[in-house]
Amino acid sequence: MTSQKSISFFFLIGLFFTAASCTTPNTNSEADVLKLDQIEGTEPLNVIYILSDDHRYDFMGFTGKVPFLETPAMDKMAKEGSHIENAFVTTSLCSPSRASILTGQFSHHHQVVDNQSLIADSVRFFPQYLQAAGYETAFMGKWHMGEHHADPRKGFDHWFSLKGQGNYYNPLINVNGKEKVFGDSTYITDLLTEEALRWLGERKGEKPYFLYLSHKGVHADFKPAKRHQGVYANGQPSYPPTMFPEKNPDYNYEDVPDWVKKQRYSWHGVDYMYHGQINFDEFYQLYNETLLSVDESIGKVLDFLEESGQIENTIVFYMGDNGFSFGEHGLIDKRQAYEESIRVPLLVYGGKDVIKQNRVKQMIQNIDIGPTILAMAGLETPENMDGESFLPILKGENPVDWRERIYYEYFWERPFPQTPTVHAVRTDKYKFIRYYGIWDINELYDIENDPWEMNNLIRNPEYADISKELREDLFQWLDETNGMQIPLKTDGSGSRFDHKYRGTY
Repeated sequence: MTSQKSISFFFLIGLFFTAASCTTPNTNSEADVLKLDQIEGTEPLNVIYILSDDHRYDFMGFTGKVPFLETPAMDKMAKEGSHIENAFVTTSLCSPSRASILTGQFSHHHQVVDNQSLIADSVRFFPQYLQAAGYETAFMGKWHMGEHHADPRKGFDHWFSLKGQGNYYNPLINVNGKEKVFGDSTYITDLLTEEALRWLGERKGEKPYFLYLSHKGVHADFKPAKRHQGVYANGQPSYPPTMFPEKNPDYNYEDVPDWVKKQRYSWHGVDYMYHGQINFDEFYQLYNETLLSVDESIGKVLDFLEESGQIENTIVFYMGDNGFSFGEHGLIDKRQAYEESIRVPLLVYGGKDVIKQNRVKQMIQNIDIGPTILAMAGLETPENMDGESFLPILKGENPVDWRERIYYEYFWERPFPQTPTVHAVRTDKYKFIRYYGIWDINELYDIENDPWEMNNLIRNPEYADISKELREDLFQWLDETNGMQIPLKTDGSGSRFDHKYRGTY
């Protein structure tokens, strides 16, 4: 492996030449500002970070959650690498989560609080630090922080991205600043995978590299690759015990918030999902079929690394940007603080003698991705990042001072006004959920004994002290991290499209 000093040397002498081809080059002064302290005794690893969209934490073959679902590549990563069993996002929504991944910050710090927000030019992404340390970097796929354009963003030498949500078939791609339409029934997951393998195969020189492969799948409207259409037509959906309260006497529906009950008949509810455009069983089938191409993509990347002999000095991450509900509490989609919304799949694979912990129990969040990848590059965590490196945990060191609770925030959005502003704190045993700006009940769950979150304990006097403690802890976190302000964003142009008030302003 090339030493860090050699990497810095190659980077400095090649700075002029790379500036001509980089989409977002650093000047010398910028590179100096972005320099981070080195972790003593480390050698930089190549890193590939694969992100999917709306993939919930338990929809993988090896979990057994969906009996008919087959995901051999994800299964391989979990079996031979490391499965982070308790991975969470700080905000369960595409753009805020992706911003937290890139910045290592909570939403109230980076201010990308909805899917329309552009991220500020002053914000720094962890790939910028990798560039400054001599890494070659590439981004492929869905960016989705402000849907206005797909132009190259800072931190990446090679750029191959789609605008907003993009299309599953015949996509329009921005290739290093120039738009290109891919026709002939080109499927987006396959296209991104081919571009990733092309870039990996054509790399020259001794620089370490970072590849960010960001899939559109499995975002709705779900459209599987043609080869996967109908393969799960006979698969039977698994209805959660909180989907039909009238059929489950153990579900304490009386203490479910009114907004959740009313949302059953909204865009994100099982009784009027997507304005009644699709039924639940078909929705479930298409989701699982669309996921198959993402798993194939992971498999092709792993095969390339193993066949080219790079797997020993390359770490591969696979993660979802947020969770997804499939009928729990009568809801679909994400945004809420229930388990299926805030939990995500997170798998880590590769790197000779790096990963020694196969099953990670500690609570990991998306804000930890940047610090961890920087640590794999031999770099310290920037002071402005809220997350921490979990590389020691992957190495089996199990630090005693790791976090014992996580915090969650979601801010009300005008396009989807059914879900209020949400704050939550979760420990290994309890979860406290607080709603802001509505007259409704808060929630407390003993998730250790009630994993489906069927019995809201907030009225139970035996749990009053726990509710009080967690509420105070939540506000202490907000106060200490300057999160007490509710970010307000200008309404977009156009009338409302929620069905109850559609066409009004």
